[in-house]
Amino acid sequence: MSTPVELNSAKRKSSHYRWWVATLFFLIYTIAAADRANLGVALPFIRKEFTMTNTEAGALASLFLAAYALVQIPSAWLISRFGVRKVFTTSMLLTSVATALTGIVSSIIQLKICRVLLGIAEGPLPIGVTSTINSWFPSREKGIASGIFLSSIKLGPVLTPILGSLIITHWGWKEIFIFFALPGLVLPFVWYFFVANKPENSRFTSEEETNLINEKSITIGDFKKGSDFKKIAILDKLIRVRTIKHLDSSMKVYRSWNVWGCSFGYCFQLGISSLMLTWIPTYLLTEKHFSVMDMGFVAAAPWVGAVIGNLFGGFLSDKLLGKRRKPGMLISAIATSIMMYFLAYIPENPLACSVLLFLTGLLLSIGFSAYMVYPMSFIDTKNFPAANAIVNMGGQLGGAATPFIAGLILDYRGWDAVFVFMSIISFLTFIIVLTIDEPMSMN
Repeated sequence: MSTPVELNSAKRKSSHYRWWVATLFFLIYTIAAADRANLGVALPFIRKEFTMTNTEAGALASLFLAAYALVQIPSAWLISRFGVRKVFTTSMLLTSVATALTGIVSSIIQLKICRVLLGIAEGPLPIGVTSTINSWFPSREKGIASGIFLSSIKLGPVLTPILGSLIITHWGWKEIFIFFALPGLVLPFVWYFFVANKPENSRFTSEEETNLINEKSITIGDFKKGSDFKKIAILDKLIRVRTIKHLDSSMKVYRSWNVWGCSFGYCFQLGISSLMLTWIPTYLLTEKHFSVMDMGFVAAAPWVGAVIGNLFGGFLSDKLLGKRRKPGMLISAIATSIMMYFLAYIPENPLACSVLLFLTGLLLSIGFSAYMVYPMSFIDTKNFPAANAIVNMGGQLGGAATPFIAGLILDYRGWDAVFVFMSIISFLTFIIVLTIDEPMSMN
């Protein structure tokens, strides 16, 4: 008969605590994503209270992401200095406070200030999550873990229009922000008490799991020795498979075209996502004349597709393509460019509209996890926050610019021109991603 000590030892050896960590950052970032997405649902009703042109409305939506983008590099420094645990917890608490304050504004100036404060408060969260993924998951699971993270970013917008339309119907637009702030006041404390900066510092991970995460039994990044690497000649030539050296200093990171190219590609793709998040609810209400409830469910469709796309993209790059990251980026870019043509002629039927938006969200998101994981393969853990900050800053600047640009286009050209604009920048992503290397092994 096994003794309690032996049973406890067996339990420790079979720990899979990293997946509980993934569950927790999934929940927390779903809330954070909802906090940023709720403006898109409230925007048509805010414009009834505070008169705005399309350009002014787009600028309001861009304020959050502009502030969010500008704090990425300072956030990387904070995390490197104080650790994920402290910075992540504080950031999420402040995010909820800024969201709640948005629900009590009485002027457009106050509303703008709250959106800037929300961007500053939420800024450290993505670097905190990606740094956690880099520390808590072995290389063969980083794509899947990143897919889980990015699915949370898209699940927030799934819930937001549905819950937001219900709240607006029964109360009003301000109450959306009050209700959405509440969960974020609790979960950060759970993170603080249960997630250490590194698995070796956690009381919940076994030695076996820690060794698996740190890949002590294999040469990290040596994909030629990995059992899941198989050469695919034509594909490897197209995606520029190269042996590149580890970037072990911040200066090397800042000078790397691979990092900056990844950042520019993410800029355009996240820009499309941000534009859709901000303007699709308005488009459905004003152009397709959907009811508030129909708008709520149809506006959720692209983000349901995005959740699936992110998870599939992580599985695709980790398992089916032997840790190749660029194919997912390229597939998303060219497919999204094509889908914009179909969206320009979207029918005034809620079901058909939902299907097209679902497919768009799915195809757009297949490559998103690759942008997060890509720098992990050739940058050491110490300098990864800086690389992640560059990539995420590029993405968020794109996300900040496109709602404003769309507002300008709408005031002068109309919706067809908006879809053409998204198609062009998605094709530019395809061209840019072709120029960066696919690092399959390192020296």
